[in-house]
Amino acid sequence: MALCGVGLSPSFESFEVVCVGGNLSARRIRPSLMRAIGKSSDWKRRPCLGVRCSSLKLDGNAQTDISVPVEEESGHVIKFKMSDFKVLDRVSVGLGGRAGEVVFEAVVKDTDSPLYNTQVVLRRLTSVRAQRRGKRAIEVLKKLARRRLMYHSYSMQVHGYISSAISSGRSSFTLVHGYHGSFSLRHWLQQSDWLPTLEATLALDKESVRRVGDDTVGGSAVSRQLRMIRILMRDLLIGVNYLHSHGLAHTELRLENVHISPVDRHIKVGILGNAADFYDDSPNCGTADNNMDRRQMMIAFDMRCLGFMMAKMVLRELMDPLIFTKFKLFLTKGNDPSCLREFLLQILHRNSSSGNAGLQILDRNWGAGWNLLSLLLATEPSKRVSCLDALTHPFLCGPRWRVVPSIDIIRWGLGSTALRISEEYIYGQPQRSRLSHFIELMEMLNPNSRPKNWLELLPGKWRLLYCTGRHIGLTFRQPPEQVLIGHVHLTVSRVSKLNTSLLFASDIGFTVMIGQDWPHDKAGVDGKLQVNSLFRLMAGRRLYLKEEEKNTEKLSNPSNTRDAFAQKLSGRKWKKALPFKESPSSLPVAKLVSSGIDEVTMNLGDPLSKSINSATNVVREVRTQVPPEMFDLSKLVCGTYVDTRLLVIRGVNGSALLFTRSCFDESCK
Repeated sequence: MALCGVGLSPSFESFEVVCVGGNLSARRIRPSLMRAIGKSSDWKRRPCLGVRCSSLKLDGNAQTDISVPVEEESGHVIKFKMSDFKVLDRVSVGLGGRAGEVVFEAVVKDTDSPLYNTQVVLRRLTSVRAQRRGKRAIEVLKKLARRRLMYHSYSMQVHGYISSAISSGRSSFTLVHGYHGSFSLRHWLQQSDWLPTLEATLALDKESVRRVGDDTVGGSAVSRQLRMIRILMRDLLIGVNYLHSHGLAHTELRLENVHISPVDRHIKVGILGNAADFYDDSPNCGTADNNMDRRQMMIAFDMRCLGFMMAKMVLRELMDPLIFTKFKLFLTKGNDPSCLREFLLQILHRNSSSGNAGLQILDRNWGAGWNLLSLLLATEPSKRVSCLDALTHPFLCGPRWRVVPSIDIIRWGLGSTALRISEEYIYGQPQRSRLSHFIELMEMLNPNSRPKNWLELLPGKWRLLYCTGRHIGLTFRQPPEQVLIGHVHLTVSRVSKLNTSLLFASDIGFTVMIGQDWPHDKAGVDGKLQVNSLFRLMAGRRLYLKEEEKNTEKLSNPSNTRDAFAQKLSGRKWKKALPFKESPSSLPVAKLVSSGIDEVTMNLGDPLSKSINSATNVVREVRTQVPPEMFDLSKLVCGTYVDTRLLVIRGVNGSALLFTRSCFDESCK
């Protein structure tokens, strides 16, 4: 019988069908035919596609054993012969080979073999690099053989190999490994009905969902997708942690290398042909510290790959190569992953085909998904989360599991909730009270209170989200010029590294709507107002004064607000979260000492720029709608909260301005 398989040439420009007969010849299909096959829609719809070939008999002298650097047959690795298999006439699309590989599907027909009548994959490795990967997979199998149950559950099982000599004198090495379905995880996610199909493949029931802390099956599409992502990510993390605990790094974690077995319903993390050892035993390995650094870097690399996989599973828009390139470019340029939400909202369309279910999933549970994603993709390798810590993260734990969140998770959740409320643009009494409450809690949990921390985190571009002061819009007024405020940014930069001087620049974008139909037509003349001011940063404290009189209104009296706030903190919900038992009388802040306003400039398009009266009315209207601290920067007195994502600055009248960090490089959008 002939061998029939599909592979790629190293140039990736031609499609190869290999029919192994007496002379082991290979015939190459024309590139035009390859393009027709590669672009066929059936590759996405049908689980199996293959190339049929006529049956030929192998020359008995063609297959002879040769010496290879692999041990002889043992209890874990079996040395097969080609005659032990019945080669099938198809190759599943999810098994697509890499350069130097030709893939076959076969069934073991040797009645004496423990794998008799088992479907396997024959991966013929033609290049030297591919053969090195195959032999490395066998070495890893022997290293992990002590815990074979874990190996079989979370890795694509390697059964053995076929080693022979061919007529040209060159060696042939074929890896024999398990068959775990026709689709890789990437092919699953590319299906239009991937969610119900994958639920049926995994046979989800109440018993299986208990593995992720859930107790229900079904529900909304967002809930079902979140449950599926938890199942997949937990299996991936368990499998990768199994490798890390044995001193191995996967180094090749991608959706294309991951398969889902419908038999045991586990994720298989590949054949481990590129697995690398943490510790180098060579004479030039260096000290033990170097080995520890090597281990940390390898684990961090695997965790970053898992972060990319999670991002694609949750946000299906990232399956588009162009969008994913922007996503990676954002991280490559050194932007903090905690700002991914601010960035992705600019490049993901709300009317996308997936309905932005991914954004809803990441926003759930106080934005826990964004937090886990930022930990997996952290810029510094030392700050990336480990597999065990990720498994206990609230995002991957269902409602039945009681997870005690860390102070960092609580701080992240407060900021995410405040951000979501501010995006609703419904500033009624309940929303304003909740936002003020969350901002107060954030200030009490400020992780960076020293001026040194502020000098590191404060420089950057910040977008104004909310102000606890007054809010005046256009609804109930008749101003001479109808102005619609756009984004309001505060850009902070250090004047010199030798001192604590900071340059604050307030950029206010707006549109002057012309005509009486402005409630329906927001088009108009664009304008921009910029204010620059120089500050000096110093250490300070914010005092909370207790007053006796409580006759005024609740919102206008700081003492009533403080009393209500202290009463909330005394509840059981916040006792364990806060680092103190009662409301403090003062908190450390970053004091901002202004040197006065340096410059105020305004750019206004035609025809309004030619009229002094129109320009004056526009400036007056902008000052009415924008918080006074953004027009007169000298009214900013202290910074009360800062991290890599959010910023809170207090004005001279006590109002708080909440900012989120914006992407510096606009070319990424």
